[in-house]
Amino acid sequence: MRVLIPVPDRDFDVTEVAVPWRILRAAGHEIVFATEEEGTIPAADPRLLTGVIFGQLGAEPAAKDDYAELTRAPEFTATRAWDEVNVTAFDGLLLPGGHAPGMRQYLGSPVLQEQVARFWATGKPVGAICHGVLVLARAKGADGRSVLAARTTTCLPKYLEGIAFASTAWRLGRYYRTYPAYVEDEVKAALDDPGRQFKRGPVRVFTKGTATDDSAAFVVEDGNYVSARWPGDAYLFGRRFDALLRSAPAPAR
Repeated sequence: MRVLIPVPDRDFDVTEVAVPWRILRAAGHEIVFATEEEGTIPAADPRLLTGVIFGQLGAEPAAKDDYAELTRAPEFTATRAWDEVNVTAFDGLLLPGGHAPGMRQYLGSPVLQEQVARFWATGKPVGAICHGVLVLARAKGADGRSVLAARTTTCLPKYLEGIAFASTAWRLGRYYRTYPAYVEDEVKAALDDPGRQFKRGPVRVFTKGTATDDSAAFVVEDGNYVSARWPGDAYLFGRRFDALLRSAPAPAR
């Protein structure tokens, strides 16, 4: 299966890209990365590699190891352009997140939103995690509504975004608040019935899923779509997306 992963030039989340990439590659899928301009070598949020504040709040060591391996992968240094890639030629679309300022290039791109809506219309597997759900919330279908309007989803919960912002704003300003609106609020606004369709998941702050333990992780599946909340869900998210790809009808080549 061929999977497209669009990313911004910089500031994407280390874990939300590197962990699913490793899981999908190990499962035998072909991964293609896309940036705004072809050939751009993207880079993750550097604070997540060194520690957001006082060396804390960064990516876990295993995820940083995966990212180091990713940066050496040929698909990571031979990116395609968002507006030139034929999205319908792919079998799956994965939308990672990130909260640092460089993410606005990706989250706010009308070109990428149009491409995502085009892929969504194929009914093939789509995965989105954390801020990546915003791309779907902003993508419009043929009826002019968000492609998520009738779907069940999760995303970065407001309480997690608020805690991160409140605990670091004194030093990092709006680093954890990419936009004035909370991610959860914007995603809910795109849904027909947010009270029924939005799933926040268990309230947890310090526990995360790992490569061997999914007890602290949470994802939401709705047909061909799987969503997750934050880096702590990345392992389960990657495995569920792989399962979704494997259960999809065989592609016509």
